[in-house]
Amino acid sequence: MEGIVQAFKIHLARLGYSPGSQSMLPACVAEFLQYTQRLPAQIRPADITRYHAYLQQRPNRRRAGGLSEQMIYHQLYALRLLFIYMEQTAQITASPMSGLSFPQPRHGPRAILSPGEIAQLFDSAQSLRVKAMLHLCYSCGLRRKEAVQLNIRDIHFRNGLLYVRAGKGAKRRVIPLPEKVSHDLKLYYLHERPELASAVRPTEAFLLHSQGGRISGNTLNELFKRLLDQTGLEKEMSLHSLRHSIATHLLANGLALEQVGHYTPGTARAYAREIATTCPGIRGPESTGISASWIISGSAAAGTTIRKQYTGSWPV
Repeated sequence: MEGIVQAFKIHLARLGYSPGSQSMLPACVAEFLQYTQRLPAQIRPADITRYHAYLQQRPNRRRAGGLSEQMIYHQLYALRLLFIYMEQTAQITASPMSGLSFPQPRHGPRAILSPGEIAQLFDSAQSLRVKAMLHLCYSCGLRRKEAVQLNIRDIHFRNGLLYVRAGKGAKRRVIPLPEKVSHDLKLYYLHERPELASAVRPTEAFLLHSQGGRISGNTLNELFKRLLDQTGLEKEMSLHSLRHSIATHLLANGLALEQVGHYTPGTARAYAREIATTCPGIRGPESTGISASWIISGSAAAGTTIRKQYTGSWPV
């Protein structure tokens, strides 16, 4: 069975799946094969149905409670990919999942911070590194992994541009840096990063941890949670909430739905529904009349005041 899992992993790599998916999806397959104690060619739809019921009862091995709907969905998604691969390579004649249907995971309301709450976070930031983290994840709309992987060479202060070399789905994008954002990132780079950097193990990473190496996603989470406590915001938020927030604020300021980065119109409209309750003081797209060329005028504390027109897609 190890050979099956390894071959599936190689298949995912050839298709261009991210390193994280190349690790997680084969692990899901390995757990399924361990549970059934059968070879894939012996699997029947009833085996998968029983496994789905088992997953709904299985304890979470990382924290208290059971598996989330999203995690169960990922487990079944891995199996679907496995059987498609095996059918395409003539290892099985038909996928046992072809006639099965399982509930999609439910998504609750997006966690959105208002512009005023964003300004509170910036005002409470007690280090240049924390402020740089906020700018990368809010002002620039980076995902946590993208902030972790950001290198010095990816920020062009002179041209006011930030490059994401390998975003989700291996997509590249270029982000225009407002003057305030560029200024604060440069302050961190020139004054605080050298104090953190290690002469023994130099790194090209832009964000560093206290020992001088590339910061981790968990450390960014801890910094953000600490900042939330310092600010006194009693909300269940994650670092990714900053990315959701900037998308909502851009839409509220008049950015056309199709311009909000990689989001589909349906997803962008889900953000737009948050505007009325989260951003009551900001004019929505229907009142600004701004579409392809736009001017954002947001919180100066958050560094989102943009005085130049931009005709591309805002990459959040």
